[in-house]
Amino acid sequence: MFRKTKMKKIQTPLDDREIRKLRAGEVVLLSGTIYTARDEAHLRFVELIEKGKELPVDLKGEIIYYSGPAPAGNRVIGSCGPTTSSRMDLFTPCLLKKGIKYMIGKGSRCEEVTRAIRRCSGIYFLAPGGAGAYLSLRVKNCRLVAFKELGPEAIYKLEVENFPLIVGIDSRGNDIYKQ
Repeated sequence: MFRKTKMKKIQTPLDDREIRKLRAGEVVLLSGTIYTARDEAHLRFVELIEKGKELPVDLKGEIIYYSGPAPAGNRVIGSCGPTTSSRMDLFTPCLLKKGIKYMIGKGSRCEEVTRAIRRCSGIYFLAPGGAGAYLSLRVKNCRLVAFKELGPEAIYKLEVENFPLIVGIDSRGNDIYKQ
């Protein structure tokens, strides 16, 4: 299931040539900027796109992490595990057309999303489910950037270091769930 290769370190902004080399099942450590967005934020993005309005975040080439961080307390961020990605499947093709290329979540994706990922040479990464507290230790900075009224489902800009991920769907459309 997982490729027996050395863990690769990747840095944002992601380089298209390096991304095309990644294969479903490979383990990577991601460092750099990612944005959180869950169901309600996705709905708002699509509504803005359909109305021809400006998005509050330039999504082109960015990574969207399907997560709604818990309150931070005295830390940078509270628990920030992935949510089930299939809940975003309805919105994903539209957002990929708008310029998102990379997503992080958990679970399988529908065939339409897999085809859209292949068309834009994107990547769907898997974050380990049930490890939100551990993943929060990999977040070095957290800043609210849009939709404050959504609370934990608002859009947050995260700076991460060595964030552990598995390539779930590679840029060729190979899907770890179908291997």
